[in-house]
Amino acid sequence: MTALLYILDLSGVAVFAITGALAVRHKKLDLFGVVVVAMVTAIGGGTLRDVLLGRTPVFWVKDAAYLLVAGSAAVVTVVFVRFISFPRRALLIADALGLGLFTVLGTDIALSANVHPAIAAAMGVMSGTAGGVIRDLLANEIPLILRKEIYAIASLCGAVAYIILLQANAGAQLAALAGAAITFVLRVAAIRWRWSFPVF
Repeated sequence: MTALLYILDLSGVAVFAITGALAVRHKKLDLFGVVVVAMVTAIGGGTLRDVLLGRTPVFWVKDAAYLLVAGSAAVVTVVFVRFISFPRRALLIADALGLGLFTVLGTDIALSANVHPAIAAAMGVMSGTAGGVIRDLLANEIPLILRKEIYAIASLCGAVAYIILLQANAGAQLAALAGAAITFVLRVAAIRWRWSFPVF
C-alpha cells in the first residue's frame, strides 16, 4: 500500500468512526458503547473483506494504528457533540466521504490479492458499505444500503472508475483520488437531489 493509500485508509477509519459515534448520539449509550459502535463501523467492512480474501491476521491486528485512530475519533466526537450540534446532513456527508475512501482502499487491496477485477469491485463496495450496515443495525436503523437512496451504486461506480484508470495507466494516485471523488460526489448528489431507485 502506498503512503497516499495508507493515509486515505486511516482517514476513512476516522471518518467512519465519527459517523458511528454520531449515529448513536441519541441512543443514550455510555462512552464505552459509543466507542464500540464507532470502532465496529470503522473496521467492520475491512475486516469482512480481509476474511473473505484470506488476508489474515486482518489489517487492524497487524497495525494497531487503525484501532487508535478509530477510538480517538470516537472520543473526540463525543466531546465535540456536547458543544456543537451536528445536523443529520453532516452525518450523511461524513458517511459519503468514508464511503469513497473505503471503496478505493478495498478495491486496491483486492486487486493486490490478484482477484478478478469484478471481485475487486465487489470487495471495494463491501469495504465501503459493510461497516455502515453494522452501524445502522446496532443503532436500530434500517441500513442505508437497503433504503431507496443511491448508496452502494455510488460505491460501485467509484470502484469501477478506479480499476479502469489503473488499467489505463493513469497512475495510482490519480486513480485513487478519482475513484474516491466519484463515489463521494454521486452520494452527495443523491442526498442533495434525492436521487433514488423506485421502491418495491
